[in-house]
Amino acid sequence: MKFLSATLALASFTLATPSLQGEPQNDLSNRQAGSWPFGPFVTSAGKILDTAGKNIVYAGTNWPGHGEVMIPEGLQYQSIEYIATKIKSIGMNAIRLTFAIEMIDQIYASNGQDITIQRAFTQALGQANGTRILNQVLAKNPQFTTSTTRLQVFDAVAAELAKQQIYVHLDNHISKGMWCCSGNDGNTWWGDTHFNTANWGRNWTGLVSIGLRNEPREPTSNPSLRSSSYNWQSLYAFHKQGASAVNKANPSLLIFLSGLNYDTTVAPFFDGSTLSPGNTRFSLVDFLGYENKLVLEIHNYETGINSCSSLQYNLFNKGFKAMTNEARTQFPVLLTEFGFAMDASTWRGTYATCLASYLPSQKAGWTIWVLAGSYYVREGTQDYNENWGLLTRDWRDWRSQGYIDGLFRGMVRNSLA
Repeated sequence: MKFLSATLALASFTLATPSLQGEPQNDLSNRQAGSWPFGPFVTSAGKILDTAGKNIVYAGTNWPGHGEVMIPEGLQYQSIEYIATKIKSIGMNAIRLTFAIEMIDQIYASNGQDITIQRAFTQALGQANGTRILNQVLAKNPQFTTSTTRLQVFDAVAAELAKQQIYVHLDNHISKGMWCCSGNDGNTWWGDTHFNTANWGRNWTGLVSIGLRNEPREPTSNPSLRSSSYNWQSLYAFHKQGASAVNKANPSLLIFLSGLNYDTTVAPFFDGSTLSPGNTRFSLVDFLGYENKLVLEIHNYETGINSCSSLQYNLFNKGFKAMTNEARTQFPVLLTEFGFAMDASTWRGTYATCLASYLPSQKAGWTIWVLAGSYYVREGTQDYNENWGLLTRDWRDWRSQGYIDGLFRGMVRNSLA
């Protein structure tokens, strides 16, 4: 079975699109040690290193682009430049930029042709609302027109992030463009309803890493698939195929491997245990030639936990142990999703305060969920207000200034110190 990563497809298709921000069409020779981002990055045991040998730590957030419209959120409220400047204003250095495989499948089906953002908005939001929101996007981002494509928007976002020296981590977030995630959404596992494994970057200046798949999870509405392949052995096989495809197409990129149960653990990849139901064990030999390109990622949403030591124990044993000499195989590990309600008080609780101290102490990278103050549409509701968003509904201000000033700025600063 041909396993061509959709993350690669997104990057490849954008090669054919002109830059809307004036970014030069750089090749890999322009991305070497002499200029930011001082890549390509490599891994050494539990660290990510740039070409000067500096330890690189991601301290950033998630910018969703995987919803029904299938372009990065928030552009009806603010310009790309404004949003990127807001991210940089508190020192964040990384964006986990999400996309949906559906967009890539559509382009495959149209012989490499993407659709316009005019069509994308009206398809997702209806003719009247789609046209209204599109006009707002064009007013805030006058470099676009009705004939701009979705991939050109991704290009423009990547170009502005590079201009402000913010790393881009491209995330294969979901198959069908929609809110993620549940066990019965058809996007759970290789071979599920909307997950066609036959169709899996552009050399964006700031693109340094790619995630093979967001939150692999049990296909609860597909018992046959669950019993036949939802296991560590199959996940390992899929990761080997995907990592090989990514590395062959773009050997400069770091490749992030996720785990089962909504990516809440990757322990079998670093502790030497058998990958059930067989006797296979993780081996760097299976990634020969790019074994220094592999990173593990985990998610954690134990927002109700009341013991910092318990949270640290869970994070260490499910993921961050891989960064230490206690692991059979060492890897860098990132917490690519965690989050909570951005109100006046939640950030003062155990979960937020513990993460703010623990992650910098481990020199562990992270991207908080989520930047988005709202979504074009989420679960049927248009202009959905995201209470977990770092930004307000109109993407203008910080939703919880108390959290930003009282905890988050310090977390960023200490992580990057």
